[in-house]
Amino acid sequence: MDTGTFGAVVTVLFFLLFIVILWWAFRRENKQKFEDAANLPFQEDARETGKRRTD
Repeated sequence: MDTGTFGAVVTVLFFLLFIVILWWAFRRENKQKFEDAANLPFQEDARETGKRRTD
């Protein structure tokens, strides 16, 4: 296998990996997990101050 073929195979593998990551990120089942993770900093702030931020 020469370097051109190896480069083509690696490119295809990385493209397939990219497609799988996109599929995983945009699945409906993951939406609530991502929203919960996005709100974690605000939950920690609310616990420290004893109230919810409303800015």
